[in-house]
Amino acid sequence: MGGGFVDEAVRAVPAPPLRGLVGWYSGYRQRGIPQGRHRGLPSPWLTLILTLDEPLSMAAHPDPFATPGDYLTLLGGLHLTPALINVPGRQSGIQVAISPLGARVLLGLPAGELAGIDAHADDVLGADVREVHDRLREAPDWAARFHVVDTWLLGRMSRLDGVPTASADPVAGSWQRLLSSGGRLRVDRLAAETGFSDRHLRNRFRAEIGLTPKAAARVIRFDLARRRLARRPGRPDLAGLAADCGYADQSHLDREFAALASCTPSAWLAQEFRNIQSGHHPSS
Repeated sequence: MGGGFVDEAVRAVPAPPLRGLVGWYSGYRQRGIPQGRHRGLPSPWLTLILTLDEPLSMAAHPDPFATPGDYLTLLGGLHLTPALINVPGRQSGIQVAISPLGARVLLGLPAGELAGIDAHADDVLGADVREVHDRLREAPDWAARFHVVDTWLLGRMSRLDGVPTASADPVAGSWQRLLSSGGRLRVDRLAAETGFSDRHLRNRFRAEIGLTPKAAARVIRFDLARRRLARRPGRPDLAGLAADCGYADQSHLDREFAALASCTPSAWLAQEFRNIQSGHHPSS
């Protein structure tokens, strides 16, 4: 692709059979932008990134022992610390937001096996990732690229039809309840609803989702707060945001940002302001 300034951000919903398993697709292509670093923040979605014109440059992973490096494709599970991504003036790809409940159906393994890590997607999913990566690079526009991803995931879902799922499991219902409550539902209440002990629910959650119920609630609440913060970056009312999202006060919100984003809400806004304004603030 030639030089010049490019700034594209496109979001799409997946094909109907994938909805509930996949949240959305985010396509992005940027050229001629300032060099910088993006924080991949904790969220309630697994992250699959299929690059287009250049690899993704990971400066730091949620796993502090993982080695920085370049990724043509990346698959990451739920995590409690940010990833750091180098942006050397250009980046392009498609990000797929996968529900933890869709991991077995689409990936062939529980989300717990990916907890806290990023991996080369083809190391986890096999050679068909390389094939879909090649088809994406040949597709002429975003609609065609999203269709390629739809077709690939639908094919995986068909092939993995016999893989046991957790869709009817009490863990799945508890996860949905946590999501619908914005992370405010008490863990003891969740356990009572399932008939599990707190310990058993915690172990099942960690295996199937990748986080304990308490940690999952923190991530869900944090993700909601930072998304609302991104919608009003010019005049953030942090005290009001804290109250709206179930934090005790602004100090509580600040502490959660320090723990989960390694920065304050104001620092995150300053670092990501340009991406937020242009629509480049994916959920990773």
